[in-house]
Amino acid sequence: MHSGSLVVTLPEDDRPTKWYNIQADLPEPLPPPKDPEQGPSRVKALPDLLLGECLRQENSTERWIDIPEEVQELYVQAGRPRPLIRARRLEQKLGTPAHLYYKAEFYSPTGSHKVNTALAQAYYAKKEGYERLTTETGAGQWGTALAYAASLSGLKTTIYWVRAVHDWKAQRRAFMKLYGAEVYASPSDHTATGRELLKQDPNHPGSLGIAVSEGLEDARGDDKAIYCLGSVLNHVLLHQTVIGQEAIKQMEMAGGLPDVIFGCAGGGSNFGGLVFPFIHEKLEGRWNGEMVAVEPVSCPT
Repeated sequence: MHSGSLVVTLPEDDRPTKWYNIQADLPEPLPPPKDPEQGPSRVKALPDLLLGECLRQENSTERWIDIPEEVQELYVQAGRPRPLIRARRLEQKLGTPAHLYYKAEFYSPTGSHKVNTALAQAYYAKKEGYERLTTETGAGQWGTALAYAASLSGLKTTIYWVRAVHDWKAQRRAFMKLYGAEVYASPSDHTATGRELLKQDPNHPGSLGIAVSEGLEDARGDDKAIYCLGSVLNHVLLHQTVIGQEAIKQMEMAGGLPDVIFGCAGGGSNFGGLVFPFIHEKLEGRWNGEMVAVEPVSCPT
């Protein structure tokens, strides 16, 4: 395959079999989780809040973590490896001599990269004996991804969706329910946290923090439920490194590794999933390109 190819498809046999953990290559360890100055210890509560295997991965310093064969099969079912596509028309529009490529994560069954960690977390939850997953969602992509993953693993899902978004994304809400999820506008009357906020303001627009609190409260009240998070945490980012690992092989097939990588940055899992494997290549002396994170001025992280 050469640089003129429009679509670069990675053979299924070349798909990643391990997740890359960037913590192994950091110049110094990340600071440990910190408890608030007042109130009960949140660090001690972590084993009751997160999946055991995900918590182990969160603190692991192993460079490569095996992707279970069952999760690899789920990835294939969800369309991995996903294509790398050359944006020929955009090149022409910009009048640039550069070759522009994009990784087509939108070919995911639910429309985003979130499925990469949702499938792993649902698999581990099933293996650890849980029957229901709880979570929050903002724009709705993570909630849809977890509902999809849970349906494949035979699990139930309860989603607390920021009310300001829930109320106008009727089609996305129907999508989640199609996968069997219970969906509540947050704050909701389903938790003590939600009821207290609704008492203060019946039209409360909600926030991601409130939705997280409701998901955690719900899970802690049910021994067969566990809370899952779709961004920010290390185990989430390492699950997403299948994106960058595929992209490295695909760029090599297209003619060589890129000079610059651009990625959107919000909670970090999209950008990290793409660039972390390239950072490893840089540290090993096999790549000397640049990485640029992009986020909106209206809502910077």
